[in-house]
Amino acid sequence: MMDARDSTGTAGQMPVVGSLLHARGRPSRLARALRISAFSILALAALFAGGFGWFASTVSHMTTPANPAKADAIIVLTGGQSRLDAAMDLLASGKGERLLISGVHPSASRRQLQAATGGDKALFSCCVDIDRAALDTIGNAEESAKWVESHAYGTVILVTNNYHMPRSLLEMSRLLHGARLEPYPVVNTNLGNGGWLTKPEALRVLLTEYSKYVLALARGIVPARQTGSIAVAQAATAHD
Repeated sequence: MMDARDSTGTAGQMPVVGSLLHARGRPSRLARALRISAFSILALAALFAGGFGWFASTVSHMTTPANPAKADAIIVLTGGQSRLDAAMDLLASGKGERLLISGVHPSASRRQLQAATGGDKALFSCCVDIDRAALDTIGNAEESAKWVESHAYGTVILVTNNYHMPRSLLEMSRLLHGARLEPYPVVNTNLGNGGWLTKPEALRVLLTEYSKYVLALARGIVPARQTGSIAVAQAATAHD
């Protein structure tokens, strides 16, 4: 016959054993959670790095079209003198009926802008429109869409630097309705054959622009409003 003390002692030990087993289970769950988190971070890092490699390669292989097809109009996004010069050359050669310069600083007068571009005064006076409202690429797209729709243009040459072209096309495509964009990438530095890997400044610019491009993609997953589709021509990817 079991002694009462034996019964009480055994029963008293059971909660202790259960607590030990429970305590042993906690580190296992924590380790599993840490492993999952580490794997997720590594997967995201690998995805980001792979995407950046694609982005840098695509941008570095863009070339400026030697003789682009004529379009209804031209849009240039401010951000460098070479962009403005290229846009004015396109307008002067009859590649578009009108030119919109988007993102001009509010303090810049029309005369100052004409002098800076070195364009023909009569051509600038008759055929150049200036947007001073846009503060960033999203603003460029919004103001450009208003301009394109108000003139009912069907084809537009978009002028900006090669590294800025993917994000510019992405933002424009969300707002333009039925218009076709012809990319005209301006290339200041030849980064073909992986040249961007050996130039810290170029690498910094590409990495910064790629991060903005990823954020623009993420923002577009749940668009603020439904927009029409757009046929976007692919930029040339042949080597210089």
